[in-house]
Amino acid sequence: MSTLKDVLTADMRAALKARDEMTTSTLRLALAAIGNAEVAGKEKRQLSDDEILAVLTREAKKRREAATAFADAGRTEQAAKEAAEGEVLDRYLPKQLGDEELASIVAQALAAGGISGKAQMGPAMKAAQAAVAGRAEGGRVAAEVRRQLGN
Repeated sequence: MSTLKDVLTADMRAALKARDEMTTSTLRLALAAIGNAEVAGKEKRQLSDDEILAVLTREAKKRREAATAFADAGRTEQAAKEAAEGEVLDRYLPKQLGDEELASIVAQALAAGGISGKAQMGPAMKAAQAAVAGRAEGGRVAAEVRRQLGN
């Protein structure tokens, strides 16, 4: 059984052979971030596919934020590069939920946990994040939870 890290490595090698510089450099950065996460802490360990997805999600978010910052500063060439790197990383991430799907999943999670008041935001977020399982950014999930709790 191959892991997500093996898939990334194989895809990087294929991009290297195809002389696809954008994909090669992006996957190198992603593999380096995974390697850093593996050695973080007291001892080195293998990351699970879910942990690797979390690292890739963080890296993709960094690219989106950097692209926005560069675009706002008028550096369109750099913004385009960051956006392209984000698109490469998005290939390995689960499909993001639409607004209606997110609202439905959050509503089910809140109902299952018996959560109804805005005072229960912490447990509500925990339940919603578990139900969404990385298919939506935390900010979107938090906004939907707040909306449904009446904040």
